Amino acid sequence: MIVVTAPTGLIGQQVLNNLLKSDEPIRVIVRDPSRLPARIRERVEIVQGSHGDLDVVTRAFAGANSVFWLVPPDPRAKSVEAAYVDFSRSACEAFKSQGVKRVVGITALGRGTAVEKNAGHVTASLAMDDLIASTGVSYQALTMPSFMDNIIRQVGPIKSQGMFFDIISGDRKLPTCATRDIASVTARLLLDHSWSGVESRPVLGPEDLSYNDMAQIMSEVLGKPVRFQQITGEAFKARLLQRGMSEAMAQGNLDMWVAYNHGLDTAEPRTPQATTPTSFRQWCEEVLKPAVLA
Repeated sequence: MIVVTAPTGLIGQQVLNNLLKSDEPIRVIVRDPSRLPARIRERVEIVQGSHGDLDVVTRAFAGANSVFWLVPPDPRAKSVEAAYVDFSRSACEAFKSQGVKRVVGITALGRGTAVEKNAGHVTASLAMDDLIASTGVSYQALTMPSFMDNIIRQVGPIKSQGMFFDIISGDRKLPTCATRDIASVTARLLLDHSWSGVESRPVLGPEDLSYNDMAQIMSEVLGKPVRFQQITGEAFKARLLQRGMSEAMAQGNLDMWVAYNHGLDTAEPRTPQATTPTSFRQWCEEVLKPAVLA
């Protein structure tokens, strides 16, 4: 039995679709089962509720061999520690009480860097990893850079102004990966019942790119000029607060991106095992371009 958390989210739904190609029994934890397509509801066992709730995860993990763990976004959390570490405490208790053997989790790059202790969401995510590892379960922590898919949040200004924005220098090259590749790596690990121990597994995409590199690729794919505009941290945080994010979570976001600008994501060596296939150009052709043209 494989348990999938956050099955209606961007990554979780792709993980679930990959797992459904196998014959493994699958159980999902979902607040609103109607958000799952009918074909999936017919194929999986459903436990309704939040995977931050002890009763829910205890029922869901009963008899489970492997769990896909992904903390859902909580933009109004009182702190980044509450959003990641406290949310995961019930699951960690249930990993132990229900005898779960393996967990594959989505987390962040940056462990061992000079900025890891003041990197907002990343700092809290790494603390979550330590909590999970402390349960004694075998744990593969998939460590991520920023996702290509995050660009979708800026479809509006890309379409109307030919611009996208961030606080990072336009010339700083960073790894970036597609969520489809994250889902592929995740599903392979969940279907492999032979591994054990605790390990970090980077998912780095095929190449490091700067935002100026991305702007050039977007321009070529979309057939119109697109440029990157660096903004101040104050402006970045103000936008998050305007969208309803709590002060603590907005500051955690800002701290994370400042840490990215100081090398948080670039310390991890690029190896063949960490390199995934989807290029930013391919992602633009297949995901961004249809969104911009919609």
